[in-house]
Amino acid sequence: MIRRLSDLWDDNPLAFWLAAVACLYFLVMAVRLTVIDVRSHLLPNRIVFPSYAVAGLLLLGAALAASIAGIDPHPTGDLLGVPGLGVLTGGVALWLFYFVLRLIHPPGMGFGDVKLAGVLGLYLGYLGWAHLFAGTFAAFVLGGLWSVAILLSRKGNLRSAIPFGPFMLAGAAAAMVLLPA
Repeated sequence: MIRRLSDLWDDNPLAFWLAAVACLYFLVMAVRLTVIDVRSHLLPNRIVFPSYAVAGLLLLGAALAASIAGIDPHPTGDLLGVPGLGVLTGGVALWLFYFVLRLIHPPGMGFGDVKLAGVLGLYLGYLGWAHLFAGTFAAFVLGGLWSVAILLSRKGNLRSAIPFGPFMLAGAAAAMVLLPA
């Protein structure tokens, strides 16, 4: 994402500012949701639902502004030549993936995680499918490592509930920062 922002700054300042504000919003949202989820095992709708609108509008605006400026369409959230379609399909795809996981094993996944997945899919879809897959994979790896640590330290057992939202947010952030855009 950092490289993307640098490229956008050079090519289209409007797209840069829209994407930068979206990143700042992600950071604030991630910190708030992490603290709340760790304390209460809840991801409140009052934060998650507005995040769809804020992230969606900012990222779609950035994709559209970049497309109008003639910037390479794939990295700006375009799919099939339609600006912003990658943003929308990323959100829908990740929401559906987590929804299916919830259907398969309801005790293993809260519906707050499903709702948060759609927001994270918007961000990762803006960057591309590789980011979407990497962010999702990283969330499960990080959550799995935490679970193993809890088991090995004997602070929990196989039935212990862990808040998964922080790992989803960390996985998405890792994909956004570490993968080249």
